Amino acid sequence: MTKLIDYPMTLTERPPICNLTPPGVCQFTPTWADVPLLDRIPCGTGGTSFILRFGLPDTTKPMGLTTCACLLAAAELENSGNGEKMDVIRPYTPISTNHEIGCFDLLVKDYGENGWLSSYMCQDLPIGGTIKFKHIEFNVKIPAPFTHKKIGMIAGGTGITPMIQALHAILGKGEESQQSKTEEVSLLYGSRNADDILGGEMLQKWAEDNGEKFNYVDVLSNEPEDSSYKGERGFIDKEKIQKYLPPASDGEDVIIFVCGPPIMYELLCGPRNEPEVKGILGELGYSSSQVFKF
Repeated sequence: MTKLIDYPMTLTERPPICNLTPPGVCQFTPTWADVPLLDRIPCGTGGTSFILRFGLPDTTKPMGLTTCACLLAAAELENSGNGEKMDVIRPYTPISTNHEIGCFDLLVKDYGENGWLSSYMCQDLPIGGTIKFKHIEFNVKIPAPFTHKKIGMIAGGTGITPMIQALHAILGKGEESQQSKTEEVSLLYGSRNADDILGGEMLQKWAEDNGEKFNYVDVLSNEPEDSSYKGERGFIDKEKIQKYLPPASDGEDVIIFVCGPPIMYELLCGPRNEPEVKGILGELGYSSSQVFKF
């Protein structure tokens, strides 16, 4: 395993790594644990995205988080409206793997007033300051290694982080027994503009290094017309899904992962807590066994 100091904080230098563990061995349990912020590195072009590296309860071991799964983070923050303090809890999916010893990394966007906890972690939490994390069984999603030959991914905003976690398992080198059967994976990633893209430089590098297996497509809704951006514009719609993702007619060989804001679920596949596939994916014939809502 790579030691902490050897794993790069620069996104373009971070390779996909397949290092899977089964559920039930994560260092974080259903009991809150305080861990320190070790480093905070700006990334991307907008000045509001950061890699946040946190320590672990046991600094001699990897986190032991299964793929795909998330953590819950919490901090006591002051309500700017009435001055009262309250616990703010949000889910976060690490972009690092069990290759890291003694720490883990989050990719977080500072949404200012619209992201209370993310803004605190990106702006106010000092290096060495602590924050609470825990992991519960409910936060274990679809397990890797994946058996589907073709995987389509649809992400919006911070919904990209579960996709990064899954891509580690699909593209990364590791033990033969942990390798997914996936032969091709396509990712549609919706953002407002180029500055809002989270982890884009890393994803682009992974696509360049795995050209026959991984296709990465940005879709920008509010990018200035006179910018240098040459990719897809508008929103993730029926036309783009048909153009880039595997069709429902490929049957059990196909699965589509969806993660993003509520409006994305409403338009593309139906609410996250409803197994029935509605919206555009429903119109295109995808069944509930072919769509996984993170």
